[in-house]
Amino acid sequence: MKIIALPDLHGGIDHLSSIADDLLAADLVLLVGDLTNSGNAADASRVVNAVRHYNPSILAVPGNWDGPQVCDYLVSERISLDGCHVVIDQMALLGGGASIRSIFRTPNEITETDMGERLANAVSGLDPSIAKILVCHQPPANTLNDRTWTGLHAGSQAVQSFIETEQPLICFTGHIHEGVGIDTIGKTRVVNPGPLWQGGYAYAHLTCQGIVALEIRRRAN
Repeated sequence: MKIIALPDLHGGIDHLSSIADDLLAADLVLLVGDLTNSGNAADASRVVNAVRHYNPSILAVPGNWDGPQVCDYLVSERISLDGCHVVIDQMALLGGGASIRSIFRTPNEITETDMGERLANAVSGLDPSIAKILVCHQPPANTLNDRTWTGLHAGSQAVQSFIETEQPLICFTGHIHEGVGIDTIGKTRVVNPGPLWQGGYAYAHLTCQGIVALEIRRRAN
């Protein structure tokens, strides 16, 4: 399975054409939260349909800037992974949306306890032996991917604990725009490519046996 992951679009769809070849060639496109800036269903639809212009195979989680209308829209389109899972090609894609509490009081923030419960729901009922891919807007704590521009870590302990326990092949994340990089928790690779409007997106080639390739790619200018 070839995957393109796009966190933190924030309504910015102008740069999708610059990665058209990769979008067209992907088996799946993941929208890793913050599709909008405190937007509504129409704003989310605009983003999803812009991606569908290149590839109809989309799954998504809402981010902290995606309010209730956006969450409901993703569910209505049957592309939401928030607190649930989908099995494709003998691999389980599972998701957690929102972010933990912050000083910014954005529209979709939850407690660490709620985050842990959401991720537990996402993995519930799965065969423990199946390969897992986590799509989580909020990065885990104490990684390259949750380090803010001040040098502080702003990740989630609940997400970190979930990854340590479940050991998905990859965790695709975002939220911290400057937390760009690929890190490791146990056997799990954690990737935050940063927002596409800043130039980055993630590419992965996976099989149920493991990771064939994982890269942070840069869009054409």
